[in-house]
Amino acid sequence: MGEKIRIAVVDDHPMLREGVMHTLGALEDMEIVAEGSTGADAIRIAEEWLPDVMLLDVSLPGGGVESARAIANSCPVVKIAMLTVAQDEETVSSALGAGARGYILKGISGQELADAVRNIHAGEDYVSPSLAARLLAEMGSKSLFRQAEGHDVFSTLSAREESILIFVAEGLSNRQVGEKLSLSEKTIKHYMTNILQKLRVKNRVEAALLAQKHRATPNDR
Repeated sequence: MGEKIRIAVVDDHPMLREGVMHTLGALEDMEIVAEGSTGADAIRIAEEWLPDVMLLDVSLPGGGVESARAIANSCPVVKIAMLTVAQDEETVSSALGAGARGYILKGISGQELADAVRNIHAGEDYVSPSLAARLLAEMGSKSLFRQAEGHDVFSTLSAREESILIFVAEGLSNRQVGEKLSLSEKTIKHYMTNILQKLRVKNRVEAALLAQKHRATPNDR
């Protein structure tokens, strides 16, 4: 097994923080290197420890989103994931815009949390599937999907790219998609870069949401 994923957990609720640390710290491929309870703690920990993945509560004293933005600017090597109960589109967009690579809802299972951390560490963007489904309903008429009106951007995708995007929309990581299609993870990353450019979206989360919206909407093609 390779080096362990180094994780920091910053949440002002001691019981939840300890639960997350216990769950992830018990896994063979992860270790907890630091913990904190405020936005100031998060910034200090990021600069001192440079963890691979930092789990941040959105509603931290001092501001979770603001802390994420500061960390993304000063320590871009640290991959940030928000761990929260907030499910509104504005908060999600603000967090992702601030540099967070993941948006994980509190209450998910330990296995789901571990898988999300692994995917984020591998360079994937992640939004809890249940939240993604809600965002589809909220964002359906907004700017993310307006680009498809009057022009089917999906027609620009190759058959291979369509296959990859379908798997991404189902929540698979690049590595998992590669295993499905017998391609290397590096090749899938290359395809994803091309897909994002063709769909004119910023990250794989938006691409997945757009794909799910497209599949859920009847079309006459």
